Amino acid sequence: MLAYLALAVLPGLALAQHVLIVTDTNAGEVPSCVAQSYHGTYGQPLRSVYVPSQECLESINTDSLFGSFESGHLDVLDFDPEGRQLLWVQVDQVDPSLLESDTQLANDWFSTWAMGLTTPNTPSLILEDTESVLRTQSLAPSLHYLSADAALLSLALSVPFSDLDLPRYVSMYSLTRVPHSPVPFSTRLFSVLAAKPTFDPSVASVLSTLSPARMLSDVRYLTGEDGIGPLTRHSFSKGALTAADWIQEKIEASGATCEQKTFLPGFAPNVVCKYPASGNETDRVILSAHYDSRGSFGSTPAPGGDDDGSGTTHLLSIAHAIQEKGVVFQRPVELVAFAGEEQGLFGSKAYARELKSKNVSIALMIQADMLGYHAPGEPAQLGLPATIGSPAAAFLVSNLSSLYAPELIVGYTYACCSDHQSFHEQGYTATQVFERAGPIADPMYHNSGDFSNRTGYDVEQIRSIAKVTFAAVLYAAGWELGDA
Repeated sequence: MLAYLALAVLPGLALAQHVLIVTDTNAGEVPSCVAQSYHGTYGQPLRSVYVPSQECLESINTDSLFGSFESGHLDVLDFDPEGRQLLWVQVDQVDPSLLESDTQLANDWFSTWAMGLTTPNTPSLILEDTESVLRTQSLAPSLHYLSADAALLSLALSVPFSDLDLPRYVSMYSLTRVPHSPVPFSTRLFSVLAAKPTFDPSVASVLSTLSPARMLSDVRYLTGEDGIGPLTRHSFSKGALTAADWIQEKIEASGATCEQKTFLPGFAPNVVCKYPASGNETDRVILSAHYDSRGSFGSTPAPGGDDDGSGTTHLLSIAHAIQEKGVVFQRPVELVAFAGEEQGLFGSKAYARELKSKNVSIALMIQADMLGYHAPGEPAQLGLPATIGSPAAAFLVSNLSSLYAPELIVGYTYACCSDHQSFHEQGYTATQVFERAGPIADPMYHNSGDFSNRTGYDVEQIRSIAKVTFAAVLYAAGWELGDA
């Protein structure tokens, strides 16, 4: 019981600045100042993180607060969380078939690994190119929470925590304070759903332009399989910078205006591409993927053919269809390729915060992450998030799938969490599309063998999912044909 733990720890609060709380209690059920210290929801089962200040706790009835938590964890922090980086590290939701011959998850390895991080280490950061590695001496991360499948760490802001330190089936997410409020129902999305979308031959004509052959060519460049493209797209690599330039050039050719937006030193930039609106200048529609990748234990090469070359390729194919058909949007549309996803959603969190600070209205945000793989014998699928994201956005995507890609089996997945979470946390209507109605099944997940030329990699599935996301953009933004 968290209440029992609190009684033992709170006497030391006089020397502390903040208290870390990890619990399954929703922020809407806690006092306002605690809700304002919300740092996101993670894992499966879902756990919410709060870091209220000493001042906040002194202003409320802590007995009532802690007594409302059925279970959880509390830790007194002797530092300001704004001065250190908080990281949630968790075991991914992977199919049991991937673990049958993999002992990585056996014998309490996660606890052993997490506890080992509290000893001095030397993190490795890839800089400039795959041959140049800078090793920076640093203080070890501090461990504040540990369960069988998740941990919460803190470390100095000046020391990025690289995925080079992570086992294969483990991902991490940066924590930032995002005052909790319910996600309002997008007025624009409500009007689209209220109209009960039906099959539109003109939409189908635009979607028919999506080309599997072009997708295969693009993903082979991104993975370096064509002998021309970069061999890695790790966020700290020169290859990622090369990919960013190439993505910008490809999308700008379709009539968009692109900008490479930096967010943290050492990381490749986000590539944000905007199409002008012919009418309503509000209710922006964003379709995104992350172009950074991760290899075996974060090492190079990191070709990322599925994760997330498939999502990036789907963006490029949609840009080409916009160009070929002369599509003009009635509302602002953005195609965004994020970086820093593998290190903790850093790129998308920075952009979502920027848009929120400018009070930008977003009608719909869809993130495409891992679209290209299905196990031999399995049908083509479309997975929607079972936990984090907008049910209304997922409902629209599911309906449009039945209209324009009926070959896809649609279901839910607990595999999480991608860049849509950054927008969901800021109160935006967001969802994700994924390659499977179930856990991760790609045997090359977070592996240096994640190429397109392998059994199970299916560009036809990528095309089918692209038809669905592109249809969602057309319906949400409104569109017409200009001069192709």
